[in-house]
Amino acid sequence: MSSRTSPISRPITIRRAVARDVRRLTRLVRGSGAYAGRYAAAVAGYRVGPDYIEAHRAYVAVGSDEHEGRVLGFYSLVLDPPELDLLFVADEAQGRGIGRLLVAHMQREARAAGLDRVAVVSHVPAEGFYHRVGAVRVGTALANPPAVLWDRPAFEFRIPPE
Repeated sequence: MSSRTSPISRPITIRRAVARDVRRLTRLVRGSGAYAGRYAAAVAGYRVGPDYIEAHRAYVAVGSDEHEGRVLGFYSLVLDPPELDLLFVADEAQGRGIGRLLVAHMQREARAAGLDRVAVVSHVPAEGFYHRVGAVRVGTALANPPAVLWDRPAFEFRIPPE
């Protein structure tokens, strides 16, 4: 846990993303401090649209404390092939356990969908996070210019049956 923020003091609600969330989700992706500097081009034109959240299992974490009603993070689970496509936590909400809550929720959703593994290609600065939440490193996704100019760690979550 980061020392810059406190742990979750009140419940966080995780709910299915809806069309009215897309602008907030897009802002969260584009404004992520993890994509500053050399990584900025990867998200500069990124857009989370209503078609995306309808096609995939996208969920948002909504605060019920001083951030009441505000989207603090989100993830998207793609079922075929099984992949955690997006996982973002607002910069000011990091270190409070929200990412860990989103991963646990994703694992329950994956289990309910009958998945036994979920792949994730990590952003380089998020590699440590994925280790801490139980993902296993399985390789490296090579750079794919012009969209991504750097190699990225590839992980998978192993989803045990209930």
